[in-house]
Amino acid sequence: MQLIVNMDNPIKLFSGTSHPALAAEISEHLGVKVSEMKISRFACGEIYAKSVNSVRGADVYIIQTATQNVNEDYMELFIMIDALKRSFAKSIHVVIPHFGYARQDRVASPREPITAKLIADLIQASGADHVIGMKFHSEQIQGFFDFPVDNLNPDKIFCDYFKKKNLKDLVVVSADAGGAKDAKKFADKLGANLAIIHKNRPNHNIAEVMHVVGNVKNKTCLIYDDMIDTAGSVFGAKQALERNEANPDIYLAATHAIFSGSAIQRLKEANFKEVVITNTIPVDKNAFPGLKILSVAPLMANIIRNVHEGKSITGVIQGEF
Repeated sequence: MQLIVNMDNPIKLFSGTSHPALAAEISEHLGVKVSEMKISRFACGEIYAKSVNSVRGADVYIIQTATQNVNEDYMELFIMIDALKRSFAKSIHVVIPHFGYARQDRVASPREPITAKLIADLIQASGADHVIGMKFHSEQIQGFFDFPVDNLNPDKIFCDYFKKKNLKDLVVVSADAGGAKDAKKFADKLGANLAIIHKNRPNHNIAEVMHVVGNVKNKTCLIYDDMIDTAGSVFGAKQALERNEANPDIYLAATHAIFSGSAIQRLKEANFKEVVITNTIPVDKNAFPGLKILSVAPLMANIIRNVHEGKSITGVIQGEF
């Protein structure tokens, strides 16, 4: 359903180059066009950005996600924000479907950076006034900003999809102990039981599955995670579930499909019944058999509309959209 916004104060919607398809879908739901932004590169690789039309006194929304080209995506975002701020935009709302650098949200061992805080500082220093994100890797990231942040939850999108399947003896499986709290909330919404994969991480992007906590024997398992990066964790999780005699039809659901390195090949080999993701990051829908992509555009369009019209978004954030 198309959302009609107040045309006395029209939304100025801009898109970076990271995910124009999602921006177009959001604009369609809002019933507004994506404003033209000239983005180019100098010969040396430096980024240039300029709004083609005036934004003076306007509330602007920039849609830019973090893909595998995360450094380019962020630098482009900073420059877009700066260009719009210097063009006297009234307010700048940054819509980041996938917030990159989020996994480094604390000092886990000596001399490590906290990149999630650094990115938050850079977004703020560029001139943003508000961030709309989707399923941050950890909720404390909201506290790294000194202005309002809306961290959206895609659970209702996944719940609506899986409820239609009427899966029997369903168990939601957290890919690690850190995600158990979110997995439990998701399991409760589906009326399912919970299991947890206990694993060890000897290094970045390397996971060793130790054992499964919970009863999965002859159960239909749904592995639930916030992201799939190299797919090593979920590949190992599926093998652990199979060793514990789970139903062969194992599902995987994750919000952010980063798909780094050999992730797609691993997912092909894992042969999940279905891999269900959202379109926070652009992914080829034909990347491998069993891939299902759910759109976050209606949810994000609803949030943008409510923010722009000064309405409460509590129900939307809680999945009541």
